[in-house]
Amino acid sequence: MKKLFFLFPVLIMTACHTKVDYRDASAPIDARVESLLSQMSLEQKVGQMNQLTGIEHIKANSQTMTEDDLFRNTANAYYPGFTPEDIEQMTRQGLVGSFLHVLTYEEADYLQHLAMEATPAIPLLIGIDAIHGNAKCRNNTVYPTHIGLACSFDTAMAYTIAAQTAKEMRAMSMHWTFDPNVEVARDPRWGRVGETFGEDPFLVTQMGVQTVKGLEQNGVLSCVKHLIGGSEPINGTNGSPADLSERTLREIFFPPFEACVKAGASTFMTAHNELNGVPCHANEWLIQDILRKEWGFKGWIVSDWMDIEHLCDLHHIAADNKDAFRQAIEAGLDMHMHGVSWQKAVCDLVREGVISEKRLDESVRMILRSKFELGLFEQPYVTKQYRDSVCFAPEHQATALAAAEQSIVLLKNDGILPLRQGAYKRVLVTGINANDDNIMGDWSEPQPMEQVWTVLRGLREQDPTAVFDFVDQGWDPRNMDAKQVDKAAAAAKQADLNIVCVGEYMMRWRWLERTSGEDTDRSDIDLVGLQNELVARVAASGKPTIVIVISGRPLGLEQVNKHANALVYAWEPGQFGGKAIAEIVYGEVNPSAKLAVSLPYSVGQVQMIYNHKPSQYFHPYVCDKPSDPLYAFGQGLSYTTFAYSDLSDLSDMSDSSDAVTVSVAVTNTGDRAGTEIVQLYVRDDIGSVTRPVKALRGFKRVTLQAGETQTVTFDLTDEDFAMYDRRLRKVVEPGTFTIYVGASSRDEDLLSTTFTIQ
Repeated sequence: MKKLFFLFPVLIMTACHTKVDYRDASAPIDARVESLLSQMSLEQKVGQMNQLTGIEHIKANSQTMTEDDLFRNTANAYYPGFTPEDIEQMTRQGLVGSFLHVLTYEEADYLQHLAMEATPAIPLLIGIDAIHGNAKCRNNTVYPTHIGLACSFDTAMAYTIAAQTAKEMRAMSMHWTFDPNVEVARDPRWGRVGETFGEDPFLVTQMGVQTVKGLEQNGVLSCVKHLIGGSEPINGTNGSPADLSERTLREIFFPPFEACVKAGASTFMTAHNELNGVPCHANEWLIQDILRKEWGFKGWIVSDWMDIEHLCDLHHIAADNKDAFRQAIEAGLDMHMHGVSWQKAVCDLVREGVISEKRLDESVRMILRSKFELGLFEQPYVTKQYRDSVCFAPEHQATALAAAEQSIVLLKNDGILPLRQGAYKRVLVTGINANDDNIMGDWSEPQPMEQVWTVLRGLREQDPTAVFDFVDQGWDPRNMDAKQVDKAAAAAKQADLNIVCVGEYMMRWRWLERTSGEDTDRSDIDLVGLQNELVARVAASGKPTIVIVISGRPLGLEQVNKHANALVYAWEPGQFGGKAIAEIVYGEVNPSAKLAVSLPYSVGQVQMIYNHKPSQYFHPYVCDKPSDPLYAFGQGLSYTTFAYSDLSDLSDMSDSSDAVTVSVAVTNTGDRAGTEIVQLYVRDDIGSVTRPVKALRGFKRVTLQAGETQTVTFDLTDEDFAMYDRRLRKVVEPGTFTIYVGASSRDEDLLSTTFTIQ
């Protein structure tokens, strides 16, 4: 054994230095990487660390954008002074490592063919914002956005959607998605809430981990973003400073990111914003000390859109772009998104001795390894036949519909729902979201309309016996026509039932006219335009009124809530959203979703989160609004009822075992089958530092037949009781903990017991 022990390192060293052909698929990947790296010029190495936008994207935007437009626009770009032909030539020379905003498999394969003309021939990584399905490409499946998916509390569904998205991406010759966004959403003014999994770190972690696994295990690189703090900006706007204590970072924001490292995420993306005075793109503490050293991340890190340049022109910590590139590389960034100035500047930094070529090799090794692991050197192309067999497959359509059904939250119901087919002969349908493909949500591009179910289409298919009178309010809430509101009010008097579809507008092809989504932040969260008036005047008819909300963020719905007989929060339910909404309204599907984020009464309550500290409402609001949300985290109605009983008595137990098992009996006390989302919360009753009033530590979806009882169990470990002490050490302190189990985060919906750690 000793002889073998001493020989082993020698054998490994010999294998690593054996010359192999990087094109040999049977050779070890490490050896292939080193072989390829040894044949690359400095310019090609720098090119591998750079990403450009696609040729068709450049052609389109060079016709419509000015150079002044480029500074603030984070969706569209071109490169002044560089033609599409110049970009093609750079690709032929191996000076581009990746493209984004390539939306067809034809363009992806064309660019790939150009890259394979280089010596050495290195395939491209085609990246795309496949945030809820590969929705920016036509004839791909559009699933609900993350905030709706989170309301399902269905981690298996998160995995399935990610896996199917990965398959459709690879069928489109795309390999890398800038997803999941595991920021913890704590400000509804921020337009990107819809990309997240809500306000709770535990729920965000569980959904994010399964999304990473679904992508990575099906041939696509995930990109965990944005590291970190962008979801609690100081003024609610995307990219504004985040001023967060290390305690808040470790308790709230870090856990999902760290868990995604352990789940196998290949890439990370740093955040637009500065964190405590240091822009994230040059934050060595964040990138090196936390992500790489503390969490052990072995993958590579990409910048967000032109954010390295913003170290100079926005944050003013760099003298020029060249200095900005230096700071980002020294901090640990590996790929630049996006632009042509990177190439010469970084080559010059190396030739001037400012950055070593060895430092670049560290980044290029990781990028090349990803390309080898994806099999791109063996198969860089796809066929039309393969694409057509995978994209928008029947199985994927079924998943998208099921996910939409599970994501729609019923918040109020005075008994009007579910509707019976034929019960209402004449139904008014109106509102900006009644008949628009906006139902697909942000990060979507136009899909064939026959593949999109709006609310109106869904209702008409669900109840062919009724007459649905549609009064169009347009798609833009900021420019609603008062005459159309008048028309709807008049039609309501003739109807037997009113359905009003309100919310926000998210479609990217009208970038400057949106009210929600990336870079579409608001100072208020009330309904935009005449929508409150529309609901009030329609309800004034005296006829029953159902309000359906389609939005990517929580909205202030106090006025709507007063007028509505039923309130349905559909979020951004995807291309089958209208069908799912109609199925729920008519009772074909029993709603099961629960809020993954609290709904404040108004913007004045921000920050409104369930897991606040005990002193947050010691002095409550007076005169105008209560200190509770309009609807709390975890709330959501069903067409049946559930009762909780027989919660474990833990009062005589201590931490003598590795896990604490909590059980509760859940009974369906209604007359139809339904699914309940059982939630478990923990409170540290007395800690050395202040602790949240409660924190989610478990959830389970339980489907019960009418009258059925099931015992639901949870196993709690040390991690569920852990905290950061005054010296920011993660510990489990002795003392009493309250365990809550029930239907939502509200005290009145929970049973409780106590547990003591000696």
